[in-house]
Amino acid sequence: MIRLLLAASVAAASAGHSSAPDAAPLPSAPSHGARGGPVLPGFAAALAERPMPAGAAAWPKMSRAEGWSRLAAASSAERQGARWDFANSLIADGRGADALGALEVMRADDPDLSLVPGWLRAKGVAAIQAAHLEDGMAALADPMLVSDAESCLWRLRALTAQGQSRRALAQLHCAMPALNARGWRGRYPFILAVATAGVALGQNRPVIDWLAILPDQDPAANLLRGEAMLALNDTQEGKLRLARVALSGDAEQRAAAELATLRVDLAGHTVPTAEAAKRLDRLTFTWRGDEVEKQALHLRLDLAMKMHDTSAALAAGAALFRYGAAGPDAGALSEQLRGLLATALSPQSKLPLPQAAGLFWDYRDLAPAGAAGDRLVDSLIDRLQGAGLYMRAADLLQYRLTATAQDIEQGPLSVRVATLRILAGRPELAVRSLRETDQVAYPASMLADRRRVEAAALDILGRRAEALAALQDVPDAAGIAAEIHWQARDWAHLAEVGESALPAPGKLSDVGQAVVLRHAIALAMLRREPALTRLHARYAASFATLPTAAAFALLTAMPDTVDPAALAKAMASLPSASPAGEIGDLIEEGREAMATAAATPPPPPA
Repeated sequence: MIRLLLAASVAAASAGHSSAPDAAPLPSAPSHGARGGPVLPGFAAALAERPMPAGAAAWPKMSRAEGWSRLAAASSAERQGARWDFANSLIADGRGADALGALEVMRADDPDLSLVPGWLRAKGVAAIQAAHLEDGMAALADPMLVSDAESCLWRLRALTAQGQSRRALAQLHCAMPALNARGWRGRYPFILAVATAGVALGQNRPVIDWLAILPDQDPAANLLRGEAMLALNDTQEGKLRLARVALSGDAEQRAAAELATLRVDLAGHTVPTAEAAKRLDRLTFTWRGDEVEKQALHLRLDLAMKMHDTSAALAAGAALFRYGAAGPDAGALSEQLRGLLATALSPQSKLPLPQAAGLFWDYRDLAPAGAAGDRLVDSLIDRLQGAGLYMRAADLLQYRLTATAQDIEQGPLSVRVATLRILAGRPELAVRSLRETDQVAYPASMLADRRRVEAAALDILGRRAEALAALQDVPDAAGIAAEIHWQARDWAHLAEVGESALPAPGKLSDVGQAVVLRHAIALAMLRREPALTRLHARYAASFATLPTAAAFALLTAMPDTVDPAALAKAMASLPSASPAGEIGDLIEEGREAMATAAATPPPPPA
């Protein structure tokens, strides 16, 4: 918006207006030159001829009213000079973001300004004031500014803010003329930058000397004094300085003072490790961002490792890793966190299984990639399934299905997810999982597996017609269809399907006996006496020596001679084996799980 107001001032001047806007600058708009309007060449050469003063003289200050008045009254020939003075005044006021807007308006009307060291210095200083540190350093990298004292001073400040303390202090000798040219208030932020870099490099005695010129009550200076004194083993005085910061500092300074105090308490063994961990947890909860949180998280990670607290170590390490605060140690930290997670999820871990699953879910982005990560997840899923935690197992497998599986890999994974959903009493979620992965051209065998499980889920949901439709073109689907008809007591369709599924006479397995006996029940319920007679003649010898012989004889007798109580007893004595095999067992277990879930009251609200 500085650009917009500068453009507006030109329009006001051309219309004979001399009043200046009183409002603070708003977001920027394109300059005249950027819109294809008149450009104002020539000022770049004039500015390049001017010397570049240091200190307060580098940024002469004027009132806002004076600045706007000069802009409004300036002729075309004077306009760039008025803008330049206005931008310098904004820098003097510490309004770097606004100064950047004014400088960009100048450059748009005279592109040669981007070649002038003085303009580049102003741009770099304004960018650093606006916390655009990389942009500021880039502008100050011009060869003509390498030995410029003012540029060195601002590079020192930017490098300190970037945590590059050694490079920052390397600028100090060059920056001294610009620093000495300032008054006390002008030196203040740069002295703090020098002291901050000195503390980071362990140059604590010089730091105290530098800070001696700052007021004794200044919390920023006392924070640095306290840290330097603690490093020099002046514990009593150092802690006193930090205690004063806790009373008079802002939120960031208080958090830094608390962290520094905690460090010295830990080093002196005056605080138990568990208590220190609680204090760090409170600190990282109440203060987020910047170097304070980064250092607090590193310390929390170290404490958690000493306490063998895997959950806390993962929480601290993940916060550092996820938000880019790990710095150059990111690779080593990543390996450390992966090792912690793998140990927590291993069968030998002492963590309760639900807690281990929760850790994986919270930190799944830290798990190993590729086959190693898949093995880790599969092992955990197997353990959850073995413990009957079907929904937890399904959720983890669903994550792998959506996050890592591609194309045909989704086939067997989706079948397992759906099976786990059914066992958890949620067949509707099983159907959803299968249909959400239905776009892939699966091989025939894989497609048949998906359709069998989908049919089981649909049958449990009472959608029998859809279940039977899903079995169309599925090989050997007669047994599953027979199971569906049996469960529905649909005797006509059971008799129709069962005729083709009858085994050959001879030695009958449990499944074979169940097929014959169920077919007999269907025929009896339909009063198909001739068919019962043929069935009896075909299998009488096969059942003669079997425990189910009495049930077979009763079921294949004439329907009018069968006692209802005896018939019920015969049906109860049928083999438990289902002709549908594993799908039959899945249907039965799924019905029981859904009934249990429906009868279980929901958990109380948190």
